[in-house]
Amino acid sequence: MACIKLISLPELNVTEVRRQGNQIEIFAVSECGNARCPDCGKSFSRVHSYYDRSPADFPVPAGCVRLHLRVKRFRCQNKACSRATFVEVFPDVLERYSRRTVRLHKAQSAIAFALGGQAGSRLANKLQMPISGDTLLRMIRSTPLQSSLEPEVIGVDDWAKRRGRVYGTILVNLERHQVIDLLPDRTAETLAQWPGSHPGVKIVARDRSLEYARGISEGAPQAIQVADR
Repeated sequence: MACIKLISLPELNVTEVRRQGNQIEIFAVSECGNARCPDCGKSFSRVHSYYDRSPADFPVPAGCVRLHLRVKRFRCQNKACSRATFVEVFPDVLERYSRRTVRLHKAQSAIAFALGGQAGSRLANKLQMPISGDTLLRMIRSTPLQSSLEPEVIGVDDWAKRRGRVYGTILVNLERHQVIDLLPDRTAETLAQWPGSHPGVKIVARDRSLEYARGISEGAPQAIQVADR
């Protein structure tokens, strides 16, 4: 199948490709004959058993992709190690316990941060990356916020936890284009607490919400407020 050439699966050998309706199913096994024990750090090649994982993968023009991965469980033969067995890992392809590949997770996370839950779900479904709005919101909440220098220019806006019902506040470092915090609501009292603990804030871009204006005035009176249209 020509579209499979578009898919990169490092350290994996594709053994079979099937098409089921609009879904492409790819069967693969590891090319590596040994793995390193996570406890003692030594490499071993004796296979204890196998098990299967079937994560969703990034789509191709022909349709959605499901990866069927045959995973080896190795036996740790180091008598001084307390671990009896361990499984091989594929950090560039699939994280432990994840139901989607790394690249699919990145794509869906980007959609989640850009559009939120329900709107993001509609777009992802059209792009053949089906996912629920609730799952997209869980992605947002579980994404670790990147540490950065004390922000000086921030943006404040609302974001929908559940469209039309529950809204929170998102804060963005406008110099680094990074989300720096998610607040549970849109009240002035909650917002005032954040810049109050970040005295380096100099400029705040916000919408024309009176609650946001009051929260910034109380929490960061030194900051210049820039209201959009």
